[in-house]
Amino acid sequence: MARWEFRLPDLGEGVTEGEIVSFLVKAGELVVEDQPMVELMTDKATVTITAPRSGIIVETRGGVGDMVPVNAVLVVFDLDSPSATPPRGSNGSSHGLSGDAGPSRPSDRPMGTVSPSRTEARPSAHGPGEAPRGGTARHQVTEVPAQPSGEVLGDVDRQYRSEAPLATPATRKLARDRNVDLRRVPPSGPQGRVTKKDVDAYVDAEAKRATPSSLPVHVRSSSTQSSHPSSAEQRVPFAGLRRRISQRLSLASHTVVPLTFVEECDVSKLKALRTELAAAAASNGVKLTYLPFIVKAVVGALRRHPGLNATLDEEAHEIVLRRYFHIGIATATEAGLLVPVVRDADRKSLLDIARDIDRLASDARAGRAKLEDLQGSTFTITSLGAKGGLLATPIVNYPEVAILGVHRIIERPVVRDGHIVIGDVMLLSLSFDHRVVDGDVAATFAYDVIETLQQPSRLLLEMA
Repeated sequence: MARWEFRLPDLGEGVTEGEIVSFLVKAGELVVEDQPMVELMTDKATVTITAPRSGIIVETRGGVGDMVPVNAVLVVFDLDSPSATPPRGSNGSSHGLSGDAGPSRPSDRPMGTVSPSRTEARPSAHGPGEAPRGGTARHQVTEVPAQPSGEVLGDVDRQYRSEAPLATPATRKLARDRNVDLRRVPPSGPQGRVTKKDVDAYVDAEAKRATPSSLPVHVRSSSTQSSHPSSAEQRVPFAGLRRRISQRLSLASHTVVPLTFVEECDVSKLKALRTELAAAAASNGVKLTYLPFIVKAVVGALRRHPGLNATLDEEAHEIVLRRYFHIGIATATEAGLLVPVVRDADRKSLLDIARDIDRLASDARAGRAKLEDLQGSTFTITSLGAKGGLLATPIVNYPEVAILGVHRIIERPVVRDGHIVIGDVMLLSLSFDHRVVDGDVAATFAYDVIETLQQPSRLLLEMA
């Protein structure tokens, strides 16, 4: 048997490794060219790597949660299989990211297609202990006889109703959160798709049939004390995006020397300007929020204070001042916090920025975010809108050196021309890396942003 090793191809600039989220093929399986083989989490996005050829899978390397570097062997093919075909590129063309061309030999670096896919795409963790499913979409429902009323879970529940269940990313996340194996859930959606209601119904059915002495397989007892016979705990895999977020936050916590500066901002004039422009924006199909104004104010301040649009190259002992302005917008999704990037914000109008923010946020929440949309920010803004609270201390989005937290607007007494009036006030919290940015510089930057937001006519000077 001639073996051909498929290696992890180049995933893009600056990406040197990825975490295995799911193998979509298994040993002994026949795969066809362009069939998805493995999903990797890289820099908060999931990429799908497809087969560069048709053939028989001999083995897969690594397991879910493992970190694999670029050029590491992921899948081994059997070249002697009658169904095997020459790797793509053997005719002189290249369809892979590596840019190689010409015949592929076992010693060549094999090519594959890496396609940025969903933030949370076909996760492998349908339930604890589930074997990776195959890449082919075999959705055959197995009839399971109905159980007599009150019967405890038995062998019948270990049968699979579908070997490769169809479900949306949101449904898969719900299943993981509740430790449910989607292969055992009866589907009710179109084309045999498992829905959230199906997952809820499955959990309810298990709970009704369970007894204190025989808990369902998706629940583990958290106490053996007789005084709490029904107490239980749920275990959720700490993997994928959640673990990647943890790693990045830990890196920031152990690297950055954080300091937060807080000041209030009277946005009464900004509120009036936004109300005035909202109708015109809506006629252009744009919902105008406060964020585009804040982005423009931040970009103007970054131009005047480039030390906050920087990064620290610790190996070279250099502070890198970026002359481009890619603004990250922290976005809450069902899978976790993502930071899509508005690129070249200095060159865009308020309407352009509003369109970008809406598109990026929608893609992130729907699981359509592309890898390039989640990389390369130079400064980050985080806001929870009406849920923003009075104050928080945001964590610097390392390797950036500063992040601006925007909090909810409330009516408060303010002094204008010696008179106390009611104004629309919000707090801004600027966290920064004190290794790179001094407190005086950070405060000056913050007041620059505040002055622009309090006198939004200054934004005319920042127009693209």
